[in-house]
Amino acid sequence: MNRTSFVLGAIFTTCLIGTPTLADHDWKGRNVDVGQHLYAENCASCHGANLEGQPNWQTPNDDGTLPAPPHDATGHTWHHDNKLLFEYTKLGGRDALALRGLSDFNSGMQGFGDTLSDADIWDILAYIRSTWPDQVRKIQDGQNPTH
Repeated sequence: MNRTSFVLGAIFTTCLIGTPTLADHDWKGRNVDVGQHLYAENCASCHGANLEGQPNWQTPNDDGTLPAPPHDATGHTWHHDNKLLFEYTKLGGRDALALRGLSDFNSGMQGFGDTLSDADIWDILAYIRSTWPDQVRKIQDGQNPTH
């Protein structure tokens, strides 16, 4: 197993374990239209206008960062709990994963906490989630704590 496979496996496993607290939001009342607009302005340049991600997103760049993954049903976004998705967007990949004990992951994802409000981030996530088939949404729901 090469280092990239190991790191991706560790991230996947860590993120499946999640954290014991519930995400601080409710999907009801989120503005998917606003989220779609904010996604186009802030996310599409890396993750694609159609949430398709960058080519070869599982193969590290020369600097060790991974290209931006897809956020559609073909990607891995839906494998993560709501809290991690929010933290990854707000804090950036490196800081979000450091909170979960993965401090040496070289993420290319910048944090948007200085440019987007928490509500904006949740609206973007609601938009992304709205594009997933029902079965994928149900699987992603299972990644979140229920108490």
